[in-house]
Parts: sequence; C-alpha cells; structure tokens
Amino acid sequence: MSETAKRLSLLGLRGDKGRDPEVTGLAVDSRQVKPGYLFAALPGSSAHGASFIQYALRLGAAAVLTDREGAALAAAELSGAEAALVVVEDPRAALAAAAALWFGAQPETLVAVTGTSGKTSVATFTRQIWQLLGEQAISLGTMGVQGDYEAKLAHTTPEPITLHRVLAEAAAAGVTHACMEASSHGLDQRRLDGVRVLAGAFTNFTQDHLDYHKNFDEYFAAKALLFNHILEEGASAVINIDDPRGLQLLAIAQARGLKIIRVGRSPEADLRILGQRYDATGQDLRFSIFGKTHMVRLALIGGFQAENVLAAAGLVIATGTDPDAVVAVLPRLTTVRGRMELAAMRENGAAVFVDYSHKPGALASALQSLRPHVMGRIVVIFGAGGDRDRLKRPLMGEAARDFADVVFVTDDNPRSEDPAAIRAEVMAGAGPDAIEVGDRAEAILRGVDALQPGDALLIAGKGHETGQIIGNDIFPFDDSEQASVAVAALDGKI
Repeated sequence: MSETAKRLSLLGLRGDKGRDPEVTGLAVDSRQVKPGYLFAALPGSSAHGASFIQYALRLGAAAVLTDREGAALAAAELSGAEAALVVVEDPRAALAAAAALWFGAQPETLVAVTGTSGKTSVATFTRQIWQLLGEQAISLGTMGVQGDYEAKLAHTTPEPITLHRVLAEAAAAGVTHACMEASSHGLDQRRLDGVRVLAGAFTNFTQDHLDYHKNFDEYFAAKALLFNHILEEGASAVINIDDPRGLQLLAIAQARGLKIIRVGRSPEADLRILGQRYDATGQDLRFSIFGKTHMVRLALIGGFQAENVLAAAGLVIATGTDPDAVVAVLPRLTTVRGRMELAAMRENGAAVFVDYSHKPGALASALQSLRPHVMGRIVVIFGAGGDRDRLKRPLMGEAARDFADVVFVTDDNPRSEDPAAIRAEVMAGAGPDAIEVGDRAEAILRGVDALQPGDALLIAGKGHETGQIIGNDIFPFDDSEQASVAVAALDGKI
C-alpha cells in the first residue's frame, strides 16, 4: 500500500506554534523513523519513549507526539527543533486515532472477542464460519493473521500502526470480514481505538496477567473497555452470562444501548447449550438459537469448545447472517492448532493432546473438558512461565492435582528465572504425588510411556508455540512434534 503524505492536522493532531508539517509515515520505534515521519514517544512500563526522541529527530522526524512527561524529559532535544511537537493527555489514544486516519481502511465487517481464555478459538471459529459461508475473512491474534490474508504479528493485539496497516492491507486484498482478539494489554493501551468494531464477545474471566495489572478489578476493567469504550451505541455485545463477570458486562452493555446476545447454559441465554454427548473424536451438541432447537456434530475435543463455537456463531449472527445458515456449517469447523489438538495416537489407542492452557482456570477447564472423552486415566504435563504472574503457579499445580490422575511438572519458558525455583512453586500446589521432570522433552517421553489403553495425555502450556525461552534465547521446541516423536519411538516406528 502506498503511503502518501498527509498534513498533521488531517491526522487529528495539532502541532505547537501552529506548525502543521506534512507527515510521510508513522513510527513508535525510533529506529524505523524516516524523513517526514511522526514519531510517537509513548510512556512505557520500564522506560518512556521520550528517551528516543533525540534519535528520531536525527533521522528526520517531522513531528513528535508525546505527553507532558515526555515533553519535559526531552525538553533539551526539542528546544529549537524543526519538528512539530504534539503534547496530549493520552498519546496512545491519539496515536490510534491518527493511525486510523492515516491508513483509512479496514474490512467492512469487523468484530472482536475478549476474555481470559477462548479468544483464539472464538476468533478462528468466527473466521471459519464466514469462510464456509463464502466470505473473504481473516482472524487476528495470538496465531497472527490467518485466513484469506496472512501476516505475522508480534502481539495478540498489535500496536495501532501495525494493526491499522494490516487491516488496510487485508481490505485492499479483498477481505470483507475480520475477527480480532482483544487482549487486556491491547485494550488498556488503547490499541483498538479507531477500529470500527460492529460486535464484541466476552468468553470468561479467570486469573491471568497480574504481572501487568495490579489486581483483578484492574484486569477486568481493561476487558470491559471493549464494551464501555470501543463498541459504539447500536453495536452488538455477545456475552457469556454463565460467568459472573459476564453479568457485569451485560449491565454495562445494556446501559450503553448495545444490542445483546446472551450465550450460555442459563435459561436466559439466546444461544443456549442444552446438552452435550462426548466420544473419543468429538461431541454432539444440542443447543437453541432464539428458542429454536438444533443438534450438530462437532469434531472438537472439550466441552468448553461448545461455548466458543456459540460465541463465534453469536458474532456472525450479530453482524447480519441468518442463524440457520450459521448452524449448517458448524459441523465443518476444525480445531485451532494447539487448542485441544490431537497430536498423536499410541498403538494401544491412547491419545495425546496439546493445549495452550497456561492459566489455572484454563488448565482446570481443559482437564475437566477432556474427562468425558477418556475412558481411562488422564495424564498431564505442564509448567509455568518465568517473569510472569507468580501467584498462579501453585494454582496451576492445584488444578492439575484436582483434575488429572498422573501429574508431570516440567519447564515452560523459564526466561530469566531459575527453572527449578519455578517448578518448586508449581509443585507446592501439585502435591507430593506429582512427578518433577525439568527437561520438557523427557517429561513428554515419560508421559507418553505412562499411557495405557484408554488413557489420554494432555501436554499443556505451549500449544502452537514452537520455541522454549530460556534466558534471552529461544530454542526450537514444538510440543506436537515432541509428542509424535515420543509415540513413534515408544511404539517402535523409528
């Protein structure tokens, strides 16, 4: 996409001393600044972007966007500079609005989903439903941009410049429908501001990201921004009312005049789960949509997937698709990579699944949802990431202890922390019967070896990830690949 110069004022920004230069591009990284660019010096958790204003000026920035603190920190560099200075109370929101005006296009039908767990599955299922109905569609989030236009993303919800660029490129490629994951970080940092979201969904709320948010209330407040800030009056809210926090969001959505679609098992749900029957390869789902009963076969493992499927269906219906058309394609949905994904089968019939669950609630849900599909024991392998919320580590152990029969505690992206110390905190919750195996490949081998006929192994925590982060290095590691190798080796196929 060609980037043409725009006056600063056309981006909704006002420079000091009446300066209104032509802007040739946007950047939040000073190393990407080119002559004529607007450089956004944003406040950060460890440093203020104002520290890099001097480098942006040297590279020819035509304007600098920052807050009062940033202007004060870089006062010496800005004094006498030719670049226009734009000082605002909320530079993140201003940047998002400017990025929207700069790129100017997005898919006509765009929806978003937030919640602690299930965002990737809901976004993917929404995109799959649209595609099965003949629409050009994408999903954006943890897995990058997938569908009829593809790109890699560094964050679940990318910073505004990247987000609006990707949306504009997708629209230019013919994409008309998009579903994006709205992370608490992305919402809190105003990354979705300027995106025209027609419908938003809420999945659930459990512990996560308390390394970033001060407490549960702050974490929830970030999630709620999708409904009390991003969605405009007249937009639709698809809310899981079985979750207590969903009822809070329901009140927020109603107060703002949003159109409501309730999802859950409650009699008040518009998309209501009436029953589920499980087997080794999937489930039969009986449900109703606005009072009309349906039954479909889903090739998806885990009872929670029914909630994700109905949330996705709700988003598609909320944006104008006939419910019967949506129901007709649900049996053709396929699982998301690394989300209750069948990775391998032993010759004795035992199955190995890989799942991204790396939070206490998600792990408990995954194990509980796997149980109806398994005639024998459930074996679980999991760990906890370093440099992240420490409070959840023993809770992860407790979830495994409570809902699995055999527990292996191993490493999962220890980063800069001592892996043994992390495992000790997890083991405190997992109990004395848990087996500690630091090397993740060895843990997977031992877990696969423990499988008897009718058993199932859940390898949790990494899902689709293909690397193990130790220190500052990322070493190749794929749980699905390791599981396949272990099964092949133990069954004498290699």
